[in-house]
Amino acid sequence: MSDTKVFDILVVGGGMTGTALALGLSQQGWQVGLVEAGERAALLQAPVTVKSVADFEPRVSAISMASQQLLDSLGAWQGVVAGRHCPYQGMTVWDGDGTGRIHFDAAELQARALGTIVENRSLVRALFELVETSGVELIDGVQVTGCSQEGDQRSIELADGRKLGARLVIAADGANSRLRQWVGLPTREWDYDQQAIVCTVRTAQSHGYTAWQRFSQTGPLAFLPLATENNDEHFCSIVWSQDTEEARRLMALDDAAFTAELERAIERELGALEAVSKRFAFPLRQRHAKDYIAPGFALVGDAAHTIHPLAGQGANLGYGDVRVLLEGLAKAKRSGLSPANELVLARYQRRRKGENLAMMVAMEGFKQLFGRDELPLRWLRNTGMRWLDGLGPIKNRIAAEAMGLDV
Repeated sequence: MSDTKVFDILVVGGGMTGTALALGLSQQGWQVGLVEAGERAALLQAPVTVKSVADFEPRVSAISMASQQLLDSLGAWQGVVAGRHCPYQGMTVWDGDGTGRIHFDAAELQARALGTIVENRSLVRALFELVETSGVELIDGVQVTGCSQEGDQRSIELADGRKLGARLVIAADGANSRLRQWVGLPTREWDYDQQAIVCTVRTAQSHGYTAWQRFSQTGPLAFLPLATENNDEHFCSIVWSQDTEEARRLMALDDAAFTAELERAIERELGALEAVSKRFAFPLRQRHAKDYIAPGFALVGDAAHTIHPLAGQGANLGYGDVRVLLEGLAKAKRSGLSPANELVLARYQRRRKGENLAMMVAMEGFKQLFGRDELPLRWLRNTGMRWLDGLGPIKNRIAAEAMGLDV
């Protein structure tokens, strides 16, 4: 590999997870390369200002307090809050087929917010602004076409003919990770036969800086509050999970018919609705890599696990991976160990697989519980929600754990 540029660590994938990881590793003193198929200029493009019509990105994330703390430690959170973002102080969840309802309030946790809704592109932009002035070497605008093991190093091939080497390659290249496939790490996965419809709507009533979620047999509907430059409290991002055939029917409706269906589904909780963006539909599939690591190789974020969006935890699970991997590699750096040290990588896998699987099992349980209409189950979930809503300490512990805070 004498003619190949060699790094300590190569991160492949410049999304929210991979870019954060590359920044953190560079700050620890590792020689880091970040490979991203997108162009640098597009990644740094500023979001369009919201004026008379909302131009929010359809993909948003509910960033937990724990993830905010990670991003703040990297220096990125300041860039996020300088742009559009919406901290939410409340969360209301109810059963559309019953009377159960539960409300979470940041004030009860002595917290400023339960989390923050951020457009994905704004978060990526804030991270890439830091990459520009960091020690990370960005290799942008090029696809990775292969990955192999050469001695004690990994080698990746690029579409332009270049080869790059590293002691450790980290795949952050998304749910359909080609690196994961090339390295031969199998997954357990299944298709939900559902699609998530996302778009932006204007609400007649203020969203009240509250995230709203209604469960039904066919899937959850979430209204996530958005903030504009002039603090207009009447825009929400929706994520509506529906069985595939029903999702196709909804996607085929015109705006007036779609918003009428949406108003009924959310029980007019926020009054009349107006569609202000194009609709998109994404297929829902759960997958989990049987192993996160191989010699000189690791998976993070969606490359390792994807989860149903009903609890909005996908981005936060990825940032949990980043936090734990950064902790392990910081110790390796201090001890003079290789970043590919087997014990370091094994410890990362052990810590994250358990947490990620626990969340995935819990979310699957929620989906199954609300997806069935048997009277005993309906009674159980509604009674349980009302009971839990009245138990402040237990309810707040659940909320704190979802925020990623120590309890």
